[in-house]
Amino acid sequence: MSANNGDPKAAIVGLAGTKLSPGERAFFAKAQPLGFILFARNIETKSQVKALVHDLRKSVGRNAPVLIDQEGGRVQRLKPPIWRQAPPARAFGELANRNVEAARAAVRLNALLIGRELAELGIDVDCAPVIDVPSPDAHDVIGDRAFGRSPSLAADLGRAAIAGFLDAGVIPMIKHIPGHGRAKVDSHERLPVVNESADILEQSDFIPFRELADAPMAMTAHIVYTAIDAKHPATSSSLIITQLIRRSMGFKGFLVSDDLSMKALSGSYAERTQAALSAGCDAVLHCNGHMNEMEEVLAHAAPLSRASQDRLERAYDMLSPSDENASVAELERLMADA
Repeated sequence: MSANNGDPKAAIVGLAGTKLSPGERAFFAKAQPLGFILFARNIETKSQVKALVHDLRKSVGRNAPVLIDQEGGRVQRLKPPIWRQAPPARAFGELANRNVEAARAAVRLNALLIGRELAELGIDVDCAPVIDVPSPDAHDVIGDRAFGRSPSLAADLGRAAIAGFLDAGVIPMIKHIPGHGRAKVDSHERLPVVNESADILEQSDFIPFRELADAPMAMTAHIVYTAIDAKHPATSSSLIITQLIRRSMGFKGFLVSDDLSMKALSGSYAERTQAALSAGCDAVLHCNGHMNEMEEVLAHAAPLSRASQDRLERAYDMLSPSDENASVAELERLMADA
């Protein structure tokens, strides 16, 4: 292992290709990001991904978290024919309309199967499940990635997914706290503003996140909720993170920002980084692998705080790898027979 040049910075970053370039290797060794996130551009074969994950950790000299978005449906970085095409979350919500017990079992089994694929590669954090509650007039950026429009069902099936991932030895990251379901624009492109009252949000959008406040990790929403903080999106709002997410909802897990390079956010990468960390995120996420942007993010990311380290350690302590048999055939039976 290479030497560790100090405490990790509170930032998780991407990289450009399917293997580390010499420049990336040297930069990561010096800058010490907390961890890494993989995208389709980083993936070719199982052996290549395993080697890449090993090299990423070697570059920082520690067992750094490695993340991926492997939800199933249209958000799946590991794709057929090498990896299974998992169903979108909505398919399980529709199953629940027929048989909720079968849906719970199917969600847990699906997460277990996904998690085992990730664990085989050395990937130990999945940015899933999505427990947002989409409204009828919302942008389709969430759409079938969510279980459906019932807050209680989102919480119920979300808990089953969390259990499946943990049983596979992979940490789940619920998203997008405190709720992305009312966004009328895509936060990758513009800043969504939600004007509903706090009472309406409490009775719908916030319910799954409150119910799953014991989840090991969560990802923030780049959304302004005017009833709580009319000036700042949740990612950079101390009102939302401190008072709503931490105190009111009681979320005690490790909190990561959504991608800082999304167009919902404004300002320099230094400003975005500092705003999210000052608001209370444990770490920021930067995904596109552009070196100039990563340099700015990591130059302004503080070392991971003691409180954040404790939350991260608790997340890993929740892992409960199981050796139970799990098959795609059993998942298909559950979904067909209900």
